[in-house]
Amino acid sequence: MLHALFGTGSTASSPRPVTAHRTAGRPVRLTVGSTVVVGTALVTGASSGIGAAVTRRLAAEGWRLVLNGRDATRLESVAAEASATAFPADLTRPGADRRLAGFVLDRLGTVDLLVAGAGVGWAGDFARMPATAVDEVVNTDLLATLHLVRLLLPHMVAAGSGRIVLIGSVAGSVGVRGEAVYSAAKAALAAFADALRYELRGSGVGVSHVVPGVVDTPFFDRRGVSYQRSMPRPVPPERVADAVWSAVRRGRDEVYVPGWLRLPARVRGAAPGLYRRLAAQFG
Repeated sequence: MLHALFGTGSTASSPRPVTAHRTAGRPVRLTVGSTVVVGTALVTGASSGIGAAVTRRLAAEGWRLVLNGRDATRLESVAAEASATAFPADLTRPGADRRLAGFVLDRLGTVDLLVAGAGVGWAGDFARMPATAVDEVVNTDLLATLHLVRLLLPHMVAAGSGRIVLIGSVAGSVGVRGEAVYSAAKAALAAFADALRYELRGSGVGVSHVVPGVVDTPFFDRRGVSYQRSMPRPVPPERVADAVWSAVRRGRDEVYVPGWLRLPARVRGAAPGLYRRLAAQFG
């Protein structure tokens, strides 16, 4: 039954062993093989959109949660709904990453899962992009996540288990017109996911890269330009939350949402000339 519930993502004929651990002051930490499927988690960007949907999904699965976001009012609302602890902070501010990591480790004792979902966008011609907007996108979408991972990762490695889920974007896989810096930041995050995964092989700590296309969230309103393309069509944030849960439960390295978006990324890799001609025509 547990095998059917949690799955393995493999074709092995026998289920992986299920192990439960309990330490003082912490809920049961349930693992299937080396994959933690119930434990403690930190979700960034949790005040709305994908982060809030991921929070609801993990809470429903029984995880103990600390949430981070910049909007304190919305974050407290999401936290109350999920029986989670809120830590509002802008992770691009000096020292905010250290304060968050210290708070999480003090509150939870350890972190079994980090879902790094904080992100901002900016749309328009790069030549007209303000320098402050360049810094905000790179700092929020890339550097803040790298710094937070650097602080939490040693504790996961010491425990011999854990998972880091990085929320990327299809813009980082193929590049999107009018979103040059956002595409660059998300491409760097994808490369970081691959490199870190190789580095952690054998440590018990996994790295998942979840790659959404267009998601129906306030993201586009906040970047100042609404979504205007006919394809791909927006998907609800709950669908991305399902992909995050699949990555955690099955130990998956990379998940595209929706799955067909993997195709243009593969075409770009296999036939870059053809891809660029198509992209120039269809944007």
